Amino acid sequence: MQNKVNYRLINVLNKQETMQRILLKSLMVWKNQSVRKPLLIDGARQTGKTYLLQELFGRTFANVLRIDFLENPAYKEAFAGSLSPDDVLLNLELLSNQAFNPETDLLIFDEIGECERAVTSLKYFAEKTPSYFVAASGSNIGLLNTFPVGKVEQYNLRPLTFQEFIYASKEQALIKAYDDQANTQVAHTLLMDRLTDYFFTGGMPEAVNAWYQYKDSSILERIERVSKIQADLVDGYRRDFGKYAGKVDATLIESVFNSIPSQLSLVYDESVKRFKFKNVHERKSRYNDFETAIHWLTCCRLALPNYPIEGRPKSPLAAYKKENMVKLFLFDVGLLNHMLGSSYLEIKQQDYEYKGFVAENFVQQELTAIGIDPNYSWRDARAEIEFILATDEGDIVPVEVKSGKRTRARSLASYIEKCAPVKTFKLTGTLGSSALEQTHIVMPLYFARFLPQRW
Repeated sequence: MQNKVNYRLINVLNKQETMQRILLKSLMVWKNQSVRKPLLIDGARQTGKTYLLQELFGRTFANVLRIDFLENPAYKEAFAGSLSPDDVLLNLELLSNQAFNPETDLLIFDEIGECERAVTSLKYFAEKTPSYFVAASGSNIGLLNTFPVGKVEQYNLRPLTFQEFIYASKEQALIKAYDDQANTQVAHTLLMDRLTDYFFTGGMPEAVNAWYQYKDSSILERIERVSKIQADLVDGYRRDFGKYAGKVDATLIESVFNSIPSQLSLVYDESVKRFKFKNVHERKSRYNDFETAIHWLTCCRLALPNYPIEGRPKSPLAAYKKENMVKLFLFDVGLLNHMLGSSYLEIKQQDYEYKGFVAENFVQQELTAIGIDPNYSWRDARAEIEFILATDEGDIVPVEVKSGKRTRARSLASYIEKCAPVKTFKLTGTLGSSALEQTHIVMPLYFARFLPQRW
């Protein structure tokens, strides 16, 4: 049923310039409630929060009043005195010279982290005006000193998932094949081809838009345009370290950020190893030296943590994690390859399949995007499983990731012997196993987001 709903969503907003986001469905549910808490959309910079709220969601309202605290800091004056919703709205109408009807219009607080009084005001909108349509977004929400706990309905917007990347192609037959989880050789060949395209572009909206906007241009022009966007994005994130780090050493954050791709690239056919602190930053070599920087990057959604669990894992997995034993993945696989200097040709070539860390980063992204965050892995003296997931029933299922067509899984065999799981998964570059297989399931990499449906 979920797949059909998503597919219909494509047809509802099928203009050429429209880039679909799956989160829109949740926002529509929020809108249709009789009473509601304010929305809060968190996410890294440039993941499309404003576009989602104003262009996609906003078009379903009679009018949109968007207040951007970063673009126009003068809007902060509206919150200098009373935080009563009616007083705030009156001030905003005066400052913006725009009328607002709370019964029909959407109020957007963009980059709300720039105005902590506005963050506090969400509490009063929730308590006093639960029928108003109030939405906020920000890229530094996780760093705020104050937060209206229990007074907002919060979502995280990540880079476009592979599903959303397929949606952006406007290839209706391929979209349907993906949503239906087609298991034919023709569909598999096309989806694997698009997956390697996605490994190059990643899911940053501007990069994806350029990739499809210039599909009739030469491949060299498409590559150049995407690469330029990615370079600008990475430079922008590095500038943000100094702007938002506060007491945290910005150079330390940048050292960790730069080290994530290089450490991932050291692993080829084996699983990604835990993050090594030695040689990341001068005169610092322990987890305690980097704890605040890692926390900053994860709070800003730029790094994705994965915690290796030893022994026989049990639910809840969080009870067994060790903070100083962590794998760090980058939040976008396209930026990962860009920072490593991986060319489009290299990514498309068959010998690229040995770079399993790219596939592992991709799976981490896909799982995080569907709400499985943080993630966990498993290891013992001689074996490692890239992901272990807890089902709603409390079972722990292992997920082995194989980047290419090789499906031998000695680590998975070791896990089965030691932990006796009720079910196992392998994500590979091959076609999946039959839908009738219920115990040892093989799925193509690009279907990683559908793992919970097979539990």
